[in-house]
Amino acid sequence: MSTETFDTNVTAFMLVKTKPEWLAMSVEQRFATFEAEILPVIKEKAKDVRSRFYDTEFYSARVTDIWVWEARDHESYQLLVEALRETPWWDRYFDVAELLVGVENAYAKNYGRQAVASVNL
Repeated sequence: MSTETFDTNVTAFMLVKTKPEWLAMSVEQRFATFEAEILPVIKEKAKDVRSRFYDTEFYSARVTDIWVWEARDHESYQLLVEALRETPWWDRYFDVAELLVGVENAYAKNYGRQAVASVNL
């Protein structure tokens, strides 16, 4: 996705755990596999989605990574999940432990109020 303004309407926190087949690969193989088998499918089918990745294996035994997906709309998120399910990423390289999907500040939007959040921590 380019650096243009990206309006996020849906955010998904995908909690995953690596599987032995993924961990058996070298770092170079992992990057090559992601770029060859997974990224093209995402780019083709989930155009209005961007992602960020967080490592958690040093804090959690149940979840090793959190993939944060931001989508312009629910359909874009659904297309992303369908695209991922068509790759070995889903259930072969990673177990999807949980999907937490939400809309940022929906409570405030629903009531026509200003969102309550800390700006500068």
